[in-house]
Amino acid sequence: MACAAARSPADQDRFICIYPAYLNNKKTIAEGRRIPISKAVENPTATEIQDVCAAVGLNVFLEKNKMYSREWNRDVQYRGRVRVQLKQEDGSLCLVQFPSRKSVMLYAAEMIPKLKTRTQKPGVGDPSLQQGEGSKKGKGKKKK
Repeated sequence: MACAAARSPADQDRFICIYPAYLNNKKTIAEGRRIPISKAVENPTATEIQDVCAAVGLNVFLEKNKMYSREWNRDVQYRGRVRVQLKQEDGSLCLVQFPSRKSVMLYAAEMIPKLKTRTQKPGVGDPSLQQGEGSKKGKGKKKK
């Protein structure tokens, strides 16, 4: 135990872990959600969490092949974990607005819906798809 206490908070293995399941409003607390459902996000990804944390100035890195132990679905969409540095080498906070892991999770859940990938309306691409479907009607040959 003395060995773990001797390591610097700036070591990458001392960064906090955030899995997408912690912020997912589709999960129950038993399934791994760690914030209130009213503040949680629908199906966040590890890359979205990384983007939000990096944008605010936190030292962050993504581990793509890591999986949350309670996640039963093995799809690529649910893979990944984000490591975030909360404390500097001397033990002081990196950013004063993030004193705890909970504060980082709540901030990420608040900002993910505001990402460009989330705010783009799905209706924008639909007219081109509908035109494509319409042009396909006359292309098939009838079999006799």
